[in-house]
Amino acid sequence: MRNLFRNLATIVAAVVMCSAVRVQARELPEAQKLTLEAAPGFSVLKAGDKQQAWIRVGLKGFHLKREGARAPINVAIVLDRSGSMQGDKIQQAREAAIGALDMLNANDIVSIIAYDSDVNVLVPATKLTDKEQVANIIRAIQPGGNTALFGGVSKGAAEVRKFMDDKHVNRVILLSDGLANVGPSAPGELGDLGASMKKENISVSTLGLGLGYNEDLMVALAGKSGGNHQFIENTSELAGIFRREFDDVLSVVAQSVDVKIDIPEGIRPVRVLGNAADINGQSVITRLSQVYSDQQKHVVVEVEIPADLAQAAVDSSGAEIAKLSQLATVSVSYINMLSEAMETLTGEVTVSFSSSDETVKSSVNNAVMADVVALVASEQNKLATDLLDRGDLAGCRLSLEKNAAFLNLNADAYKCPTLKELADSNLDQLQRLQQADSKDAPAALSARKAMRGYQIETDSQQSKAPKP
Repeated sequence: MRNLFRNLATIVAAVVMCSAVRVQARELPEAQKLTLEAAPGFSVLKAGDKQQAWIRVGLKGFHLKREGARAPINVAIVLDRSGSMQGDKIQQAREAAIGALDMLNANDIVSIIAYDSDVNVLVPATKLTDKEQVANIIRAIQPGGNTALFGGVSKGAAEVRKFMDDKHVNRVILLSDGLANVGPSAPGELGDLGASMKKENISVSTLGLGLGYNEDLMVALAGKSGGNHQFIENTSELAGIFRREFDDVLSVVAQSVDVKIDIPEGIRPVRVLGNAADINGQSVITRLSQVYSDQQKHVVVEVEIPADLAQAAVDSSGAEIAKLSQLATVSVSYINMLSEAMETLTGEVTVSFSSSDETVKSSVNNAVMADVVALVASEQNKLATDLLDRGDLAGCRLSLEKNAAFLNLNADAYKCPTLKELADSNLDQLQRLQQADSKDAPAALSARKAMRGYQIETDSQQSKAPKP
């Protein structure tokens, strides 16, 4: 275990940079713009060493008052009405969807799609001027048939496209409790659908109910489109999760967020954690679909710095002096949902070098390193999922236990309670697995769904909890 911590600490311990950020002026006050922070993990690095370093480009959504102005939403609610939704499931789903309508107003656009073997548009995309009429249509949904999930999502996207523009928050919310068995059903196919919708600025949030749905498919669809995913273990949770999802949709302050990080020649961009991104030569390019009010989104890039660039400067007396070296320049463009205008942010990431270990250590930025640790732990959780898929329950349990210990260790080191919460999530998954004797046991299925939900929430920074 000590070796695991030493290896992971080596991965996360070598970063980065003092940042200077310039924001172009717009009509809105500064408090109603995104904030860009290209922040250091370590603002001083060890001189003379070839090393890996992390660059974190952070974006924070401005505060949106609950009763204040907001962007109108254009949402398609896609409900599973297959035979497995009989009884309490369909009743709770209907009530949750109707309850969500109460959060909307007459400027919002809503469509209702229900699917089993067939897909039917029950309410075509329209402004929500008569909530009771829409509610009555939802109340009439009855279960029966198979699960044409791909068709349901595609039809939902078609309804959203009828009123799609940059002024609306465009979202498909999909509920399913079973395996897709009509039409395309592979995670890759649904992931491709999600990726194509993301290019259109439509995100898909997937709500998986019970133990019968394919979490890989649902996570791929949500993750590739920039939406959320929720594992709903009990039908009693449906109403609360629908409200949470609509809370998110109603709090979007920016969308079409394009981030470009340019790395100087000589420094090698290695990988991006969490976000899907393209590394083209010295440029890292990614899109964050949406940023919510008060949410902190970030892109974390690992770079390799050669020893000949990691040099400390000295003055005429031989004393070290700070010499800044550029690690990256950052440019961000996004649509501000209040001003309805395209806005830009720019920043620069620099770092200095020292031969003093103490100087390097004392330059740590706890918040940045906590984010790096969280993403590294998510990668470890994915490895634990692979062990479970291979039927190695003992290996999976050990991996989760080590990951929880790693998170707790770094929670103390970087003074971050959020890392302790992530450790508790790993321990919850471990506890579920303790009751399983095979990968197909209900307890193992429950654990796996919890693990996949944990991974997408960590990677996409869905949580809006305060940072350290």
